Amino acid sequence: MRKLSTAIVALAICAAAPAHAQDKPNVVLVVMDNLGWGEIGAYGGGILRGAETPRLDQLASEGMQFLNFNVETQCTPSRSALMTGRHAVRSGTTKVVWGQLYGMTQWERTIAELLSDEGYATGMFGKWHLGDVDGRFPTDQGFDEWYGIANTTDESTYAEGFQFDPAVVDLPQILESTKGQTPTEVKVYDRNARAEIDSELTDHTIKFMKRSVKSKTPFFAYVPYTQVHLPTVPHPDFKGATGNGRWADVLTEVDNRAGQLLDAIDELGVRENTIFIWMSENGPEEIYPHHGTSGPWRGTYFTALEGSLRTPFLIRWPGSISAGSKHNEIMHITDLYPTLARIAGADVPEDRTIDGIDQGDFLTGQTANSPREGFPVYSGDTFQAYKWRNWKIHFKTQDTMRSVIENPGMPRVYNLLTDPKELYDIIEHGGRDGEDNFWVMPAMMKLVMEHYRSLAAEPPIPLGTPDPYVPKK
Repeated sequence: MRKLSTAIVALAICAAAPAHAQDKPNVVLVVMDNLGWGEIGAYGGGILRGAETPRLDQLASEGMQFLNFNVETQCTPSRSALMTGRHAVRSGTTKVVWGQLYGMTQWERTIAELLSDEGYATGMFGKWHLGDVDGRFPTDQGFDEWYGIANTTDESTYAEGFQFDPAVVDLPQILESTKGQTPTEVKVYDRNARAEIDSELTDHTIKFMKRSVKSKTPFFAYVPYTQVHLPTVPHPDFKGATGNGRWADVLTEVDNRAGQLLDAIDELGVRENTIFIWMSENGPEEIYPHHGTSGPWRGTYFTALEGSLRTPFLIRWPGSISAGSKHNEIMHITDLYPTLARIAGADVPEDRTIDGIDQGDFLTGQTANSPREGFPVYSGDTFQAYKWRNWKIHFKTQDTMRSVIENPGMPRVYNLLTDPKELYDIIEHGGRDGEDNFWVMPAMMKLVMEHYRSLAAEPPIPLGTPDPYVPKK
């Protein structure tokens, strides 16, 4: 792996507070759950959604704002891609099937493991959704400590469900653990706990940062909040805060939680030496009344539409990333893995396919464009589309989470600049007024075939594979 330039690393070191002088920047990675592209003010939402978002809008002005940051289509695939730098189809993490073993095998090397090996304190506070059995919890896969939930926030509704029977379905729990230990149950994760958990996650994160700063240890704080996943209910402190309903109250809470973390970083004197990332891992909720918005894009999670793939992404690193920068360059969630690894001085594994592309030079202004031009799009195990530059080719079409997947006789291709809602297939509508776009078909098909060849060269881990897993040579 190439290292960040000496000048950039030195800049980060010199800017750090004397009490926390170190040669590696801290990383705070905040991940929202199912928060769509169009929710906060910086992306055209905020006041239009019933609640201003001043702290997040300010964060956007202090760092770099991506307009074309892309994720996988469901919670588990996105979180797996984030942790491993690999598309979920490679890791056997394409979906969650109740009653079956799921999650990452211990063979995967998470970003937490890479940073831990480089001397980072690693803490996770929030939703995991990458395994709920011994050997597959966060503290089995690189994190020193964890407080949160193993699976999805849906579970918080179980206890009040019609004829719910705890004899056949266990009550969901908030858990906590330290590295190598079996998690212990803290309390039942019910609707009341659901409303309060993000406050608790914030408190745990701040305490973790304080301990790390006191010991002069670089830290990686992974904070996958539970908002705005259904049931989308605000903390009691924010209930009724906006006068615009429950969803607006939650949006105010989301903004305030980010503000609490940012204030804590300032109070600890480590602002200049901390990379702060705020993002969402999926497009918006579809289910009423918890549904969100993807702004100008069409679609929600579970689809291959832009509303599913594009999510907000803000990153601040004073002295290294230009404040107020905004662009439409493509970045994928897998890219965080090699990017953060390089910044921390770690090497990514060479014994497996890594789909992520190092974005360090682009983030720090050493290159003018993102090194990524596209990526494959899966929904579950189904290869639905490929996105390339300003184009998208759909091999299968699906408008909503519950709609039937169609198999068009001819792939459908869309120009995302002229047709952001993916309504006008260029095969049907192309060739008018001299805008003949058929050339993009062979260009994208070459990339599709490269992807298929990579799967043949390194067969994916099947869903439900138990540990220990050893790939075939």
